[in-house]
Amino acid sequence: MTSDAVMLETRALTAGYGRVGVLKGIDLVVNTGEMVTLIGSNGAGKSTFLKSIVGLVKPSGGNVLLGGRELRGTSTESLVKQGVVLVPEGRMLFGPMSVAENLELGAYVHGRRGGEEAARRVYELFPVLRERAEQPAATLSGGEQQMLAVGRALMARPRLILLDEPSLGLAPRVIAEIFAALEVLREQGLTILLVEQDARLALKHADRGYVMRTGEIALTGSSAELLKNDDIRLIYLGGQDSTV
Repeated sequence: MTSDAVMLETRALTAGYGRVGVLKGIDLVVNTGEMVTLIGSNGAGKSTFLKSIVGLVKPSGGNVLLGGRELRGTSTESLVKQGVVLVPEGRMLFGPMSVAENLELGAYVHGRRGGEEAARRVYELFPVLRERAEQPAATLSGGEQQMLAVGRALMARPRLILLDEPSLGLAPRVIAEIFAALEVLREQGLTILLVEQDARLALKHADRGYVMRTGEIALTGSSAELLKNDDIRLIYLGGQDSTV
């Protein structure tokens, strides 16, 4: 369920680390209800881009707009209250704490209000988390930990979720489960911006895609268009036909 209303927009966004520039003027738009993917090789600047949206990397120029309102300089807590949540690469869970406790932390900006209902929805999306609710997060498999990381983000009741390499290091079966859940969330109206090195996987599920090369947007289009693009097939799909 997509809309022409713009949820997230970056304009000429630049950012880096110290004197090392990484992002070189990124223009990107995510419409309400879309799943948009940002693909590219390691080191292209994809993760830096997500971090610059939420302020973990301070932009040096340009704009980050949520519904037309500037986000630059906004605190992380304020971003979460406005409905923007990042699921970082590496998950960043609290290992000694239980699954249920990790989920509760995701709802901290709202207090107890609505927490039980949010948890119920997470458990419906990922039933295995209900079974593991009292287990320490550190005892979960990699796939279960990724589900928990997504679930914790959903506890904040976001309208825009940013995901950084959610398939990294996971078995194909688990990847399929997680991306099926993302499809459900999109159908429910959640807006998703996905950074993913597995271009075929990302473009299979996303509505549109952007290709980043060395800190710049090199190409953009619908997922179907990008899957048929000869350069994309050669560089990111191993030269294979997109129907494989």
